[in-house]
Amino acid sequence: MSDSSGASVRAGALAPRVHGTVRIVGAGLLGASIGHALSALGVDVALADTSPAQLRLAVDYGAGRAARDDDRPGLVIVAVPPDVTADVIERELTAFPDAVVTDVASVKLEPLRALRARGVDLTHYIGSHPLAGRERGGAISARADIFIGRPWVVCRDEETSAADLAIVEGLALDLGATPIEMSPEEHDRSVALVSHVPQLVASLLAGRFVGAPDGSLRLAGQGVRDTTRIAASAPELWVQILGANAAPVVDVLDALAADLSSVADALRAPDAPGARRAVADTIRRGNEGVELLPGKHGQNRRFENVVVMVDDTPGQLGRLFGELGELEVNVEDLRLEHSPGAQFGLAEISVVPSAVRPAVEGLEARGWKIASTTND
Repeated sequence: MSDSSGASVRAGALAPRVHGTVRIVGAGLLGASIGHALSALGVDVALADTSPAQLRLAVDYGAGRAARDDDRPGLVIVAVPPDVTADVIERELTAFPDAVVTDVASVKLEPLRALRARGVDLTHYIGSHPLAGRERGGAISARADIFIGRPWVVCRDEETSAADLAIVEGLALDLGATPIEMSPEEHDRSVALVSHVPQLVASLLAGRFVGAPDGSLRLAGQGVRDTTRIAASAPELWVQILGANAAPVVDVLDALAADLSSVADALRAPDAPGARRAVADTIRRGNEGVELLPGKHGQNRRFENVVVMVDDTPGQLGRLFGELGELEVNVEDLRLEHSPGAQFGLAEISVVPSAVRPAVEGLEARGWKIASTTND
């Protein structure tokens, strides 16, 4: 059984690790998504937000109930913008001194420094960050399943008790995420590389489309859509995130700028000695980097792709998946590319290498056209 939030309630499911009332401050995308997931597990979720409209919307969608003055939460989750995270953490620690307080901000060091500078008792505070989200924000975009299989960083320190740590890690596990312990410094350097700079790169590239001829943009395929997908993110939030993590982001940007300059110099004189090697080395290094990224469920297992032509008519994808199931081929990942001006699309299906041949032969026998098979 499921609801519109994406939450799934299963009969006989294991009892949640999180007990009692959970207070969530901030009913936007992450806060409401956590609320949906915990509510589906039967946890009492109390929501608070400075925006009455946002709060009512989150409650109406089933992310929890409105917080009451007599609530006594055992866990408080702060899910507010980075520029007010430290203020809200301090307020919640004061209001609920017996509760464990965590936050889900995407920058961990700056709020911690601010709290320490104020002399706040941080005994029951544990910073955390789920590496999950969507391009669209707000309670209306919240989903319970966005945390499944995603890393959830937990930043403990020498003051963190085992009992408090178990509560925050239990929260991550209840939501289907994988807890990973890191220091705040290590976290901020890591997200600069894998999240914050990619956002800037996508935005800079997509910004080049502004003013481009319509004829050029009509040629856009799946590659450019993949590399610019996150450029649709909210500027207001990213100004805060990038400002709070500026130093690690600048370090990566400086290195990237040097790489770009080197490639540009090689292409200014592509026939000069060493120029082609410089370009080839750049592409090859990218190949090596992609291979280091974990795949499905965090595995390092690599897949191969089968590209199938799919008519743009109702029910075709369902039929494709049904017939793959009959062939006992498990789909590890799926990417769709629509062909501009044509009444068909391309379904790029990732499978384990041993499944490529039975998938291709079985689908062709059933009348499907295979566009190509490629290494992932």
